[in-house]
Amino acid sequence: MQTIRGDLLQLALDDRFDVIVHGCNCQCQMGKGIALSIKQRFPEAYVADCATLKGDPAKLGNISVAEIKRENRMFHVVNGYTQLHWQGKGVKADYEAIRNVMKAVKSKYTGKRIGYPKIGAGLAGGDWETIASIIEDELADEDHTLVEYAG
Repeated sequence: MQTIRGDLLQLALDDRFDVIVHGCNCQCQMGKGIALSIKQRFPEAYVADCATLKGDPAKLGNISVAEIKRENRMFHVVNGYTQLHWQGKGVKADYEAIRNVMKAVKSKYTGKRIGYPKIGAGLAGGDWETIASIIEDELADEDHTLVEYAG
């Protein structure tokens, strides 16, 4: 896992990544954190999220995808369903769902440049060391980069 500091969304626009992945809840809510920034900057990703069944626990571990076209640039935003909801206290990140999201990303985007934030370790309350290990396992041999926000 490479780690850089910067703005994941701007880096995608600047042709640093072919794919960006972020963690979503299964409630079709992109109201906080990087999900809100994605919703505002790339509304196509929110449309893809809203095309899924709101509140469906079967979404955990699956993805929805939006193709983003800006000027002469094209990349994908992957909404990874890594938590059932956003409400309540405690850890909301589902480690098995994170693993399955990363398996889906590898299957669909082998050979692509993949960027992501600390999926599941922010508002979802997951343990980053555990999550990083999952990502390393599932994206082995891929060009993948953690982008730590530097705004």
